[in-house]
Amino acid sequence: MQNDLRKQQALEYHANGKPGKIEVIPTKEAKTQRDLSLAYSPGVAWPCLEIAANKDDVYKYTAKGNLVAVISNGTAVLGLGDIGPEAGKPVMEGKGVLFKIFADIDVFDIEINEKDPVKFVEIVKSLEPTFGGINLEDIKSPECFYIEKRLKAEMNIPVMHDDQHGTAIISAAALMNACEIHKKKLDKVRIIVSGAGAAAISCIKLYIALGAKKENFRVFDSKGLIHESRTDLDELKREFASGGKNNSLAEEMKNADVFIGLSKGGVLNADMIKSMAKNPIVFAMANPDPEITYEEATGARKDIIMATGRSDYPNQVNNVLGFPYIFRGALDVRAKKITEEMKLAAVRALADLAKTTVPDIVNMAYDEKNISFGPNYIIPKPVDPRLLATVAPAVAKAAMEAGDALSPIINWDEYVNNLNKRLGLDNQVMRIIGNKARRNPKRIVFAEADNVKILKAAQIVFDEGIGYPILLGDERRINRIAIENGIEIEGLPVIDPRSDDQEDKRNEYAEIFLLKRGRRGFNSYESKRLCVTETILAA
Repeated sequence: MQNDLRKQQALEYHANGKPGKIEVIPTKEAKTQRDLSLAYSPGVAWPCLEIAANKDDVYKYTAKGNLVAVISNGTAVLGLGDIGPEAGKPVMEGKGVLFKIFADIDVFDIEINEKDPVKFVEIVKSLEPTFGGINLEDIKSPECFYIEKRLKAEMNIPVMHDDQHGTAIISAAALMNACEIHKKKLDKVRIIVSGAGAAAISCIKLYIALGAKKENFRVFDSKGLIHESRTDLDELKREFASGGKNNSLAEEMKNADVFIGLSKGGVLNADMIKSMAKNPIVFAMANPDPEITYEEATGARKDIIMATGRSDYPNQVNNVLGFPYIFRGALDVRAKKITEEMKLAAVRALADLAKTTVPDIVNMAYDEKNISFGPNYIIPKPVDPRLLATVAPAVAKAAMEAGDALSPIINWDEYVNNLNKRLGLDNQVMRIIGNKARRNPKRIVFAEADNVKILKAAQIVFDEGIGYPILLGDERRINRIAIENGIEIEGLPVIDPRSDDQEDKRNEYAEIFLLKRGRRGFNSYESKRLCVTETILAA
């Protein structure tokens, strides 16, 4: 979520120290001459010869089996559009970070300067010897459909365009559970879809695979209803063109059971929500501004189940619930592809996990006593430590059952134990602590706020919503340091212990100090003198 992230803070995060967010770290010792002779010449010749004799040994002697390529041409980067492969690189590096911290998968991000989908396919195909899987990212529609289809058909490693399938998988799990809570049948519900890009089309196809009826969908793009009378529809949109009356979105929302939003903020209003059928389901997933705000939607209907793409409201549809674990399961059985069955297995695993007892560590992260399955909890939270050992095995089993696994798992208990060891408890605990702090932020006094590092720390605390900073020090000096270093402190209280308007407060604190320390050699004068010091006043 961008929220109020300050530009300078984001730029410094990416630029400070080693530029970027990722690096390559050796996994074997390379300290002695012997180590080097094994790592490279002459020792490296032996695994080379083994692989030459048996190509599958590349998984035994190299990192290929745990290495995914995150590949983009920068034509549809976040909500920024076609900004080019170089400008998309920070996003691809970020995706690599998520793969690593959630599923212990290594990533090389590859930005390709090629918009021709045929040439793009040929470039990616040629990378198969290096990688165990391909995650396509931020490639514009409709080219992304052609590219993924070709690569899945012509490569023998898992390929997935996450922009298409990530949202589809997570929202499908949420939709199944929402329908169960509201006692609606997926094959009976009327579904209105706002948006007709890669994610929306994939959502529709996956919902249909789960039992929804094609004739029950009404799909809208920026020009209105995708209707059979329109002459501007490409092949993908024509597949979901409606017949009958060419209605507006407001007209189609009447008595609709489900709204799926993958378009832009503000396309819905309270009257549209009120016109929906009993117990409506609304997934307003446009980011950062949903199609209708959570407050407006829940204010319009008390019987609504609402989901968004935002972390500050219940039922966040977040792709990180899917892609790390789907690739983990696919890599661990050396699946040749990511199939429809594997995606459906991930959907069902996520849906089922939401119905189980939530661990205390997750309750703590969200400052809740007992999160439980219901209208405000239809999909697992991203910090749930059980996700890896739940979704990855489900995907792996689906690959094995379909005959697409080249290295089947024999001992499932051992496999689950190994998955849990991969979690990276330190990262997990920090994420949970951060989430808990955001739920109930406290006031934090920064006693030496005229130090640039302290001032930056205060800004980070405020921007991340984990506390309310109070800055102590010379106000003019603090403001000068903030301006010189691009630190945004507007709205943060600044207290100068030496200023005249703090005299009453200093005297009050001096009396308290004297009561506590008077028997240890401090008198009234010394107590007042010490209360001019930032660290004493802060305490």
